[in-house]
Amino acid sequence: MKASKLDEKFDRGESVIDFLALDKARRPNLEIKRVNIDFPNWMVEALDKEARRIGVTRQAVIKMWIAERLKETR
Repeated sequence: MKASKLDEKFDRGESVIDFLALDKARRPNLEIKRVNIDFPNWMVEALDKEARRIGVTRQAVIKMWIAERLKETR
């Protein structure tokens, strides 16, 4: 099916899910890249305390804080 026909079906509110290759779908710029970083003990303890306080993992706290900072600097 041509893209224009797919667009027409979508615009009419029809389901186009059967025409999509969901097994090959990806989210650009959201692929995971593992990095290692060393923190001093006091920082890890503070991160763990905050993680317990809000009920998430240490990794989630780090990701949230970095994401917030990056949004601020844009």
